[in-house]
Amino acid sequence: MGWQNVSFLTDVSHAEPMCDALLEAGALSASIEDADAGTPDEQPQFGEPGSVNTPGWMHSRVVVLLEPDADIEALLTEAGAAIGLTELPAYSVENVAEQNWVQLTQSQFDPIRVSERLWIVPSWHETPDPAAVNLILDPGMAFGTGSHPTTRLCLEWLERNVSEACTVLDYGCGSGILAIAAVRLGAGHVAGVDIDPQAVEAARANAERNGVTALFADSATPVAGEYDVVVANILSNPLRVLAPAICAHVRSGGKLALSGILREQIDEIVAIYAQWIPLQVADVREDWVCLAGIKP
Repeated sequence: MGWQNVSFLTDVSHAEPMCDALLEAGALSASIEDADAGTPDEQPQFGEPGSVNTPGWMHSRVVVLLEPDADIEALLTEAGAAIGLTELPAYSVENVAEQNWVQLTQSQFDPIRVSERLWIVPSWHETPDPAAVNLILDPGMAFGTGSHPTTRLCLEWLERNVSEACTVLDYGCGSGILAIAAVRLGAGHVAGVDIDPQAVEAARANAERNGVTALFADSATPVAGEYDVVVANILSNPLRVLAPAICAHVRSGGKLALSGILREQIDEIVAIYAQWIPLQVADVREDWVCLAGIKP
């Protein structure tokens, strides 16, 4: 007999309190998703470092995992009452078969060869090439396991552009993979920033796992200074909004690389950044693009 996966819609003000109340009432896990994901109304989450962020989605979907014999209506009623809801939300239920989740997850991730000398290796795998630069990275909650084309594009660009003892800023660091790669490729001072505190914690843990030193902070802490190399692998919307802040951290003569950009978005992003840094297409993988340039 499997577990019960229950989902229902709510708004941004009730989603997180409902998750907390459900966990208190006995749910095995609870998470929040953008109910409009994959539609024109999708809301990317981003914020400028130093700003006050209010993460969440106006149309939220709460997804809850319950024991096989859990009384769904009783649990939802108890959680709802705890946060002041008087009506039971409409919900759907999906049965989840029992299986070895750890073994199943691990079997889906093999080492990824980025280049001749750069590999991404899950911690449970032997390193295919001990002489290579091996980035030990486990899939987690933060974006950036190395399998996505934009991450590959940025890693390849860093390999070509990181010089000995240069300074690097990973803007929107996710799992920290780009910052960690920069250190392993010879960079000196390396920093990373992300809107998601969980991403920052994951990045710190991954840096420790790889035996590298990098400074990671969430966007509530202002990023200071200019860098020789700045890389931002996020989405086109935050790249548009954060252009002044991102460019301000590139020193004169320094290099900037952006990814998370689709082919059809190239002209718009290039035009936005032109007032600070002239960008050109550095590489393309599938429909994704890496733009790069040198600050005058």
